[in-house]
Amino acid sequence: MHCPFCGHTETKVIDSRLAGEGRQIRRRRECLECTERFTTFETAELLLPTVVKGDRSREPFDENKLLHGMQKALEKRPVGREAIEAAVARICHKLRSLGEREIAARSIGEMVMEELRHLDEVGYVRFASVYRSFQDIEAFRTEVDQLRRHRRRREPSRDQLPLLPGDDSGEDDK
Repeated sequence: MHCPFCGHTETKVIDSRLAGEGRQIRRRRECLECTERFTTFETAELLLPTVVKGDRSREPFDENKLLHGMQKALEKRPVGREAIEAAVARICHKLRSLGEREIAARSIGEMVMEELRHLDEVGYVRFASVYRSFQDIEAFRTEVDQLRRHRRRREPSRDQLPLLPGDDSGEDDK
């Protein structure tokens, strides 16, 4: 570590502690040449894959772009910033877990839609309308119908016990 005051290359660590909710280490350092003290922060460098767009161009993954897109879809909806940031963190974690150097933008879009489906259905449909380039009202209707079917499939198993042992549909066969 170079001293920011004199440029000397040798410093000693006086104090270390966790910072940034445990995601960083804060170190107090002292220059062995000029005795000035300064603070450094260390964070793990976790690489995210490069995004391959539809036109085959590539760009680095941008977490802020992802956050902004989700905020735009959820604008004026009753979803807190913390919930959006948690969803972004889950997507970033999934991307890191894949261990891939490159990922298709389409795959990221599908991850975003899955998170939005759980956060807010209106935000989900807003995002889907842009992401899938809806051209008419029929495209909206189709997406809403799919959302309803998805909700029906997941609600009974989550909210109700099975009617009979081995029956995980949660609904009567009438």
